[in-house]
Amino acid sequence: MSESAVQAEKAVQAEKLDADDELAGVRGQFVLDEVVYLDGNSLGALPAAVPGRVEDVVRRQWGELRIRSWDESGWWTAPERIGDRIAPLVGAAAGQIVVGDSTSVNVFKALVAAVRMADGAGRDEIVVDATTFPTDGYIAESAARMTGCTVRPVTPAEVPAALGDRTAAVLLNHVDYRTGRLHDLPALTAAVRAAGAVSVWDLCHSAGALPVGLDEHGVDLAVGCTYKYLNGGPGSPAYLYVRGDLQDRFDSPLPGWNSHVEPFGMRSEYAPADGALRGRVGTPDILSMLALEAALEVWDGVPIEAVRAKSLALTDFFLECVAAYAPAGRVESLTPVAHGERGSQVALRCSDAGDVMKRLIERGVVGDFRHPDVLRFGFTPLYVGFADVERAARVLGEVLG
Repeated sequence: MSESAVQAEKAVQAEKLDADDELAGVRGQFVLDEVVYLDGNSLGALPAAVPGRVEDVVRRQWGELRIRSWDESGWWTAPERIGDRIAPLVGAAAGQIVVGDSTSVNVFKALVAAVRMADGAGRDEIVVDATTFPTDGYIAESAARMTGCTVRPVTPAEVPAALGDRTAAVLLNHVDYRTGRLHDLPALTAAVRAAGAVSVWDLCHSAGALPVGLDEHGVDLAVGCTYKYLNGGPGSPAYLYVRGDLQDRFDSPLPGWNSHVEPFGMRSEYAPADGALRGRVGTPDILSMLALEAALEVWDGVPIEAVRAKSLALTDFFLECVAAYAPAGRVESLTPVAHGERGSQVALRCSDAGDVMKRLIERGVVGDFRHPDVLRFGFTPLYVGFADVERAARVLGEVLG
């Protein structure tokens, strides 16, 4: 089949897939242009409702109501209210997620608290995903120094064999940020629980892209950002999940007046509030938090299962198109083919990846480059269509040729 015939076939296939897409209507709720945006796993696109909401927060709530907005505009309760909006997307019941601070700060809170609540004496080891995003590793090292633990880095596949009587906490990524590999959260969580340790999951690359099932699978603690698949905007606040039956044991290393049982009592002694509120620290970052709340409205009526189904279809189609368009041997996929092992991104190894990505961006296809040789493409099912996927693969093939 000629090159033009292959392109025509793929274009028709994309058109049919877009016509059958039950999430196609959600795309109109985002601010988009002619660019094929495949970097939503780094920064999600702007939901159209956000600018107007932020203007109201600034001009009316802050500009007119000022201090009254803590009560009258619901600023004070925003961290737990928005946490309850996120909860269904990660399979959690209400009252277990609080929004605020960065992912890094929440990893620190969760990991130190996990060591403090681990069952049994002599647990002085933190097991960490050896392939983790670097910051998680840095924080694990710091938490270990503070708690008298040592850090043991292992790959997720090695975790069950690494667990033992010394294991206090285990910090894992649900999806590998570099390759897009999806790790087995149910099985790994069960293994950690059986060993008497506490699980801490980083959901940055899975929340909003696939079902997580925090409650169903008995996850102890979890953290995640909101500026990727949840489209909360640059620097939008992260969240912390504390399973309901562990909340009275959650001993935060960062106690603040916002998590005090009587925040306006200004007591010199700290007494933690009940529930997930123990994860709060200081004054919430209201502007970005309320922008996030507006952004989450695009999820109204959107089942995460439908998002997952489209994500897999998008990444399947992309890999199929890349195989059809890219010169043989020019790129190698690092992302697992098996659906049960794949997140919502595709990572391609390419010797001149940095230059290739630069040329893709110049031609209106935006992904990102990870040193030294990885092209990374994120597929956000709420606004990426199959015609986008075909175009991206076709341009990639032309750039590589």
